[in-house]
Amino acid sequence: MVRAVRLGALLAVLVLWVGDLARAAAREDKFSALTSVARALAPERRLLALLRSYLLGEEARLRDLTRFYDKVLSLHEDSATPVANPLLAFTLIKRLHSDWRNVVHSLEASENIRALKDGYEKLEQELPAFEDLEGAARALMRLQDVYMLNVKGLARGVFQRVTGSAVTDLYSPRQLFSLTADDCFQIGKVAYDMGDYYHAIPWLEEAVSLFRGSYGEWKTEDEASLEDALDHLAFACFQAGNVSCALSLSREFLLYSPENKRMVRNVLKYERLLAESSHQEVAETVIQRPNVPHLQTRDTYEGLCQTLGSQPIHYQIPSLYCSYETNSSPYLLLQPVRKEVIHLEPYVALYHDFVSDPEAQKIRELAEPWLQRSVVASGGKQLQVEYRISKSAWLKDTVDPMLVTLNHRIAALTGLDVRPPYAEYLQVVNYGIGGHYEPHFDHATSPSSPLFRMKSGNRVATFMIYLSSVEAGGATAFIYANFSVPVVKISTGKAQKSVTEVSLSQLGEESVPAG
Repeated sequence: MVRAVRLGALLAVLVLWVGDLARAAAREDKFSALTSVARALAPERRLLALLRSYLLGEEARLRDLTRFYDKVLSLHEDSATPVANPLLAFTLIKRLHSDWRNVVHSLEASENIRALKDGYEKLEQELPAFEDLEGAARALMRLQDVYMLNVKGLARGVFQRVTGSAVTDLYSPRQLFSLTADDCFQIGKVAYDMGDYYHAIPWLEEAVSLFRGSYGEWKTEDEASLEDALDHLAFACFQAGNVSCALSLSREFLLYSPENKRMVRNVLKYERLLAESSHQEVAETVIQRPNVPHLQTRDTYEGLCQTLGSQPIHYQIPSLYCSYETNSSPYLLLQPVRKEVIHLEPYVALYHDFVSDPEAQKIRELAEPWLQRSVVASGGKQLQVEYRISKSAWLKDTVDPMLVTLNHRIAALTGLDVRPPYAEYLQVVNYGIGGHYEPHFDHATSPSSPLFRMKSGNRVATFMIYLSSVEAGGATAFIYANFSVPVVKISTGKAQKSVTEVSLSQLGEESVPAG
């Protein structure tokens, strides 16, 4: 089973932790859960208030400076000789002795900026770290790969898949938001620093294009420049085997910074390499996309994230059906659950409206304070890994009576005993930017797994509840059965937020796909 990558800010889901929990440190990673990304809005609002206060102070200061300038200028524009008037002569001497000194050395400007800096420093521990920027950039590259998104389109705020001459719109945000040249440069530089030129080159190319279009304009917030983008792109092209492109970009760099000795040496090197290669045949270099997790099933996995795969349709296989399910339980007799069998091997069924919107919201609220970066078992250790991007928590039913009711409902529907140690506590997962969980087994495959040390046996079934809808993307993919289940089902004109998926692979873990 695999949790497919989420497109954009799409899915929020929940779960809890066994045992005592410690709240995350003040500077937790922001990119791995959308709840953390949403919380990052609060410090930026406070920064906006600080900047507004600074701007108001500066506007008042500049108005006063303008008043002083206009006053002195009016005296110089008078045709009469000002020194003839002893009062004017005195004020001239005074202005030159002290007024101008007070204006030039005024502390008001430094006090305004000091207040802004002090406010920023107080908030600094709440702000994303470099690891968050790096994680968010890699998430965009993941979305780019899984959904075959066009970089130029992404830079314009458009989520389009381009295959040959075919262009498919995958996601239409409510508000179109485009990236700046500096934004594209930072994404490209993250890939560049990892030696990933497959991703670095298109993002750096877009950065160069945008910087060229705005050359000469100065933006306070930008960290990079056209020269930076040309420098990185030239070396990336060289590393990818495109020496002529590297030479062209390096020459363009020297137009803006002719004194850069390193770039002069690079140009000479590229010219020599091209001269040597002109006498011999050189095979064209094709940059391969890096397969960081070394997944043999990557293409299948990503294909199922984009489509439903071979998911059968009910009328094609009569044994697939929809029904009202009670499982012969008195608990469900008066309120049966709407069941949809969507696959037989492995057995997968969807239960519609299994939890209500208020119940889903309650679970999210209970879990959110305890969400921590999701880990995977590796030997005897719990590790944070790139192939699982989310935050999770574990939720005991003693936390709230509603969870007891939910467990009773699950037990009545499945006929399974969901009390520990027969099942684990509810696990609530919130996926981040481009959040995902790559192909994995929910049950333990190694005798060293913590599951066996708990003496509770291996997992035999998964009961998974989607606690929120998504705007685009997202699925649970069964790679060996070649089908996937979307995060939400569309019914009676609206998204059903409480679709439940049951697959016979794990008992007790409630998790949600990366949307």
